[in-house]
Amino acid sequence: MSARRKPEEPEEEPSRAAGGCVLVVLAGVTVAAVFVASPTVGILSLWIVGALLLWRSARRMSDSSATPPPEGVAPSGDVFAVGEPVVTRVVKGPEGVTWTVHVAREEVNGE
Repeated sequence: MSARRKPEEPEEEPSRAAGGCVLVVLAGVTVAAVFVASPTVGILSLWIVGALLLWRSARRMSDSSATPPPEGVAPSGDVFAVGEPVVTRVVKGPEGVTWTVHVAREEVNGE
């Protein structure tokens, strides 16, 4: 008799959503236990936790390492030459509802 080998299945990684649900349930149980002990302490602890989370969120936002925007206004790449645009053709869309206007363009250097 020959033994059949099962194809190896990739290991499943734990779900982040499942971990989040476990943390929410644990936090709910903790809050319920504090409220059972003393409603005043429970309300005070919720305010403290909320303030700490707000402070942490604001602190993370201010630590941005993004570079500042360049000074002056840079051309967007869709800059037309000085003067009125010249329409080369107009295409009527299906059912006559839309119109596409094609404009003759002159590329402008950033100088």
